[in-house]
Order: sequence, then structure tokens, then C-alpha cells
Amino acid sequence: MLTQSATLATNERIQALRANGVPVTHLAFGEAGLPVAPEIAAALAAAAGRNSYGPTAGIPELRAAAAGYFDRRGLPTAPGQIVAGPGSKPLLHALLSVLPGDVVLPRPSWVSYAAQASLLGKEVVWVPVPEGSGGVPDPALLGPALVAARARGLRPGILVLTLPDNPTGALAGASTVRAVCEIAAEHGLMVISDEIYRDLAHEPGSVLSPAEIIPERTVVTTGLSKATALGGWRLGVCRLPEAELTARLIGVASEIWSNPTTPVQVAAAYVLAEPEPVRAFVAAGLGLHRAVVRAAYETVLAAGAGCPAPGGGFYLYPDLEAARGNASSRADRDAAGSGAGLGGAADLAELLLERYRIGVLPGSAFGDDPRGLRFRLATSLLYGDTDEQRWTALRSTDPARLPWIAEALARLGTAVAELTGKGHGDLR
Repeated sequence: MLTQSATLATNERIQALRANGVPVTHLAFGEAGLPVAPEIAAALAAAAGRNSYGPTAGIPELRAAAAGYFDRRGLPTAPGQIVAGPGSKPLLHALLSVLPGDVVLPRPSWVSYAAQASLLGKEVVWVPVPEGSGGVPDPALLGPALVAARARGLRPGILVLTLPDNPTGALAGASTVRAVCEIAAEHGLMVISDEIYRDLAHEPGSVLSPAEIIPERTVVTTGLSKATALGGWRLGVCRLPEAELTARLIGVASEIWSNPTTPVQVAAAYVLAEPEPVRAFVAAGLGLHRAVVRAAYETVLAAGAGCPAPGGGFYLYPDLEAARGNASSRADRDAAGSGAGLGGAADLAELLLERYRIGVLPGSAFGDDPRGLRFRLATSLLYGDTDEQRWTALRSTDPARLPWIAEALARLGTAVAELTGKGHGDLR
């Protein structure tokens, strides 16, 4: 039985704890944590009266704006190649439904990819990511994994990549992306390139889209929820390589969501046209995400964890293997009873929440080995509990030093250090 998404379930659990007066440092949910830019809010408000059904693929001004958005990123696009939906997640599910074959995923990868494959009766072929990276399968392992899958009777047909990555926060290098795309083409795979974090790459221009390498085999998806922090507005778009696939996707969309919400589409057209206020807001958000996640990265490294370097967005994927044998730490001893140590990712995430009041997601939620002591943390909900705090963080030249952010990072460092044996001090 398919259970509730791990990200949503954990977020609801943490919110319930907070509502009951339990202070929790919330690092478990990938909400971008920014206020709404006033110019974007005004665009939505101005369209509030547009209450008629619209075209299934999206209103013309949105499709044209999305085409221009991709054009400016080196992907020549016609408006007819664009399909919009109520968030990129429904679009991804619809794409998996119309593309033939089983699904090839990097391990680890975002929680919903495998879940959606399961909903559609498709098998998943897992391929580990390169050391210290994420979002793409290891090119040295991809070809053999495809051959082995076919030998087991599977039909790998779709490869999903995430650039930059969720959950690791890493960004695959251009040479790795090229190698993976060459193997995908050789084996006849269609590629879905989830680029919703593209505009939050820490080094501008560092994302190489598979659509630049194998355009005829690549669908690119993005949305409003990350760079402009509009997750609750639910608007995603995808860029399709050819007319037949576009028609099939529109057919599915017409029977599920009819059309995306029209006022949100109007606001999305404004966002994707990238006027100066939007560019400035995205740039400020990028600076904030980059500063705080890099401060968190330095914190967990200093506390004894391993961790891929962040390359985009606001995620980290620490590895606390050093905690496995650290039965001398008070937390480990108390949690395990006998001092036998932590059993795996779920134990670690539960310990962090119950003892340290730090919410994270276990690596096992992303298809990782459940015995590994890895977890995903998101720094984006540290920016503040009020719009005033969030605007302060957004405008700060050194946001990691703001008291409410610095305190949360210190709590994280203390917990990790105690678990790895780098420190045994009590939390304050």
C-alpha cells in the first residue's frame, strides 16, 4: 500500500508538535521559506476575476512566457512545446503515464519519483549516484544496470534526472551529464530532466541540461515553488521535444485537471517573463539559500559528518557513519539501550527528532540503503517564522549570523557532534 509522501507526513508531524508547544528545528521540508514578492502578488490579484475554464495546456501568455524562459537558457522553444499543470508533481506523474517503459532512477532521488512509478505499475531500476554527487546515476554503473534489468524481464524506458539535486543538494558536472545522456540515447531511454532548482544553482550558468545534448529525447520540467517560493500556488510547466508526446500529455491532463488555475497562470506568465523585480527577488533568494546552506555544510563537516558539497538549492545530505560505532555518546547509549548503536537511517531521523528536536528525512525515504546513516536536511525554513524575519533574512548580507538562523545551526552542529563523538555537550 502506498503511504503518504514522507516529506508531507513529516512536515505535518512537526507542525503538530509545534502546535502543541514543542520547539522543533524544522529541516525536513523543501519549502523555499521566502515571503511573496509584492509584484508577483499584484499580478495574481489583478487576475482574480478570470474564473472561466482555459486551454488545457495553459493560457497563451503563459506558454509564450515559458518558451521565452527556456530560450534564455539556451533551449530554443516554441509556445506549442509547453504544457502547464497544477504543479510540476502532477506533470511528472502524467509524463510517466504517457511515456512507455519502466523508470530508471538515481539512488537516492526525490521521494515522489519511485512512488509515482509504483502508482502506474512501473518498476524502478535503481542506479547509485557518483561519489560525492547526486541527481544523476553513475555513468560507470548505468549501462550494466540497464542490461541487467532487461535480463530480469524489465523494460527500462524513462530516466529521471534532477539538476541541481533533491535530496543531496549536489549538482552533477557537465562531463557526467554528457556521459549519462550518451548512455540514455544508446539504450533508447527518454529523459525527464527535473530542473525546478535550476535558477538556484550556486554558480550561475553551471547547469547543463540534457535537452542541450539529446533534445529529441528530453522533457524538461520546472515550476514556481522554488526560485520564487510559490509552492502553495501549484503551477508547473514542462518543455516537450515533439508534437505527438505533447498531444498525449494534453490528453491525460484534460481528464485529470482540465486546466491549471487561471489567475495563477497569469502570475506565472509574469514570473517567467522575468521582469527586473522578479530577477532581483530570485537573485536575493539565491544569495540567501547559498549562504545558509553553505554555513550548514561547514557546520556538519566540523561536527564529524561526511557530506557532498552543495551545488544548488537549500539541501544537504549528511552521512553520520561515524556515529554507528560511537556507543560512548550519551544520545546513542540512551537511544539504543545497550549501546549497540544506531540501526539505520530511520533510527537516526527519529533520534534527531525525539532527543534533539531536529526534524530531518531519513535517506531511506529517497530510496537509499536503509542501513546507511544518511539523511536529508533543508535549511530553507530557518529564515524565520514571520514575514518580517524572512524579509530581514532576504536582505541580510550575512544571514547565517542572524540570531534565529545561527541558533538553529548551532543546535544542528551540537547534535551531529554528539552523535559522531566530536562533542558531548548538552544542547542549550
